[in-house]
Amino acid sequence: MKKLDLFILVYCIIIVFSVMYATQPLQPLLAKEFDISITKASQFTAVIMLFLAISPIIYGYILEKVNAKKMLINSSMILFVTNILLGLSYNYEFFLLFRTIEALVVPAILTSLMSILANIDKDNIKKNMSIYVAATVFGGLVGRVFSGFIATTFSYEYVFNSLSLGILISLYFINKFTYEGEATIVKPKISDVTSILKDKRFTTIYLLMFCIFFVFAGVLNVLPFRLKEISNDISEFRISLLYLGYGMGILVSLNSKKIIKFFKSELNTILFGIVFFLFITIFLKIPNVLVMFGLIFLFCLGMFTVHTVSTGLANSLRASQKSLTSGMYLSFYYLGGAVGSFVPSIIYEKYGWNVVLYTFCIILCVILILIINRRKIF
Repeated sequence: MKKLDLFILVYCIIIVFSVMYATQPLQPLLAKEFDISITKASQFTAVIMLFLAISPIIYGYILEKVNAKKMLINSSMILFVTNILLGLSYNYEFFLLFRTIEALVVPAILTSLMSILANIDKDNIKKNMSIYVAATVFGGLVGRVFSGFIATTFSYEYVFNSLSLGILISLYFINKFTYEGEATIVKPKISDVTSILKDKRFTTIYLLMFCIFFVFAGVLNVLPFRLKEISNDISEFRISLLYLGYGMGILVSLNSKKIIKFFKSELNTILFGIVFFLFITIFLKIPNVLVMFGLIFLFCLGMFTVHTVSTGLANSLRASQKSLTSGMYLSFYYLGGAVGSFVPSIIYEKYGWNVVLYTFCIILCVILILIINRRKIF
């Protein structure tokens, strides 16, 4: 693969994930700006997660084959326009409408990028996919920290204007792509899906990732409101700095083989990750911003350990239908994220932070017991 092509791909991934997560640290600010509830403000992140969960089904039936570069250009142009409109939106309904349009095109962009990355250099697919994962994590980190800094220094409108500029630069780069192939999108057959779901190994991993990402997305989505509750004068930039722990995902994804070797098997690593994740979730009760900062690093370490190892395990269970099993894994993963970005905010609004954490701990205990009971099937 040409270095320029790889740079363009990585840049595009970072921009898209920055767009996805830019609203998260801004949610208390947007709730105040639009005079809306915590639950409504949480929808700005939840809507994109939801479409990432259901997009493999939608795009699988609408588009079986499409030119990857064309889909990337057209979708990026829509994303460019919607980000400008988000910066101009002064009420909740319009903001949510443009965010929903973004939710429709983001999966199309990511599908195109993954297709190009998988086909442009077929000799290094595993290496390229690890680059993809690292770029998605970095994009999520940059988007959150960048939006908090811009909103605090200038105003929230400038966050979306800046992202529009970033998308415009990506459009310039995309036109320089040498790849002109098609993006092959899997059209899932109901019989294939049911046969996979009948396999307890897959249902266990899918349920695991639904629960883990539910808790992870729930904590990160409610976190800005909790921080405002602890310290009312905390700025959006200081809130965004707590998401620096998200960078642990890059370290874990690049060192997953060493981690598995240390724990002697994938299942042992997953069990340790869940226990560690549960342990840190309990300590998030401590009402101190600095303590929270350190805990989020450890919280992300636990989540990404489970996620990275589970992805590898799910891909190794079947020699055939890898694209379908991977697609279903991502659907369960993002569905957990979508529900986790929305439901915990309702619990938080009615019952407070501690009840949210107790709910998460119960879910993690249930999934831990399930994995222990089914460990022999792997």
